[in-house]
Amino acid sequence: MSNGKHEPNQPDPSDSSLPIDALRQFGALPFRDMDSVKLDTDRLARTGFSEVIYCPGKSDSQLRKIAQALKDTSESVLFSRITPAQHALVAALLPDAIYHEQARLTGLKRKPSQHTPGVTVVTAGSSDVPVAEEAAVTAEYMGCDVKRLYDVGVAGLHRLLAHLDSLQSSKAIVAVAGMEGALPTVIAGLVSCPVVAVPTSTGYGANLGGLAPLLTMLNSCAMGVSVVNIDNGLSAGYLAARIVLQIETARRSLWSEGKP
Repeated sequence: MSNGKHEPNQPDPSDSSLPIDALRQFGALPFRDMDSVKLDTDRLARTGFSEVIYCPGKSDSQLRKIAQALKDTSESVLFSRITPAQHALVAALLPDAIYHEQARLTGLKRKPSQHTPGVTVVTAGSSDVPVAEEAAVTAEYMGCDVKRLYDVGVAGLHRLLAHLDSLQSSKAIVAVAGMEGALPTVIAGLVSCPVVAVPTSTGYGANLGGLAPLLTMLNSCAMGVSVVNIDNGLSAGYLAARIVLQIETARRSLWSEGKP
């Protein structure tokens, strides 16, 4: 129980300089300054994965600078929403870079699989596959094994239920859907793992570019559903991978301590 005194070796909450000191220390973390581009070289140490390079809006000169700065990296890197022309530019400097056309991702030095099955990526329709592939490839580059289950939307529920055992053995599910966006809620009512819902812009007029499924998913009556932005497969795959990798880290820690 606290006696009102400051314990040794603990921050004194009355010391107003603490937030300033923390900000100064954080501001001293490394990054690569290349004028209009500042590459966060500390991202891996802080979060477990390198900075993802978002390509739309970047000039050829900026992409060249980034690629040049990554020539000696030993870590996994992703370039997101990259065009074929931009990939060619990056690959000229990084010949080992791999272009994943459907996912619109270029990847460098994919992490070896940690044999951590558990991420399952599901789509309502085949038109949602590009967003799903962005999620799946992202999780794979983070070191996860990924199971894909495409075109199993609620209009033909038997297609989904035919894979119920596979869904229920998952540790995290990415559910990608346009139109009305009902799929994540249906899945979340059948499984015990977290479901990451991705609304897509697939659909007719009142889909409103993905707003309709976004609102459906945000208002899900099933517990355990988190929602990312419209068409944002990258964030969904990243989140699902982090969930599964944290589970695996905890499992291995328990085994090392002799606890089954």
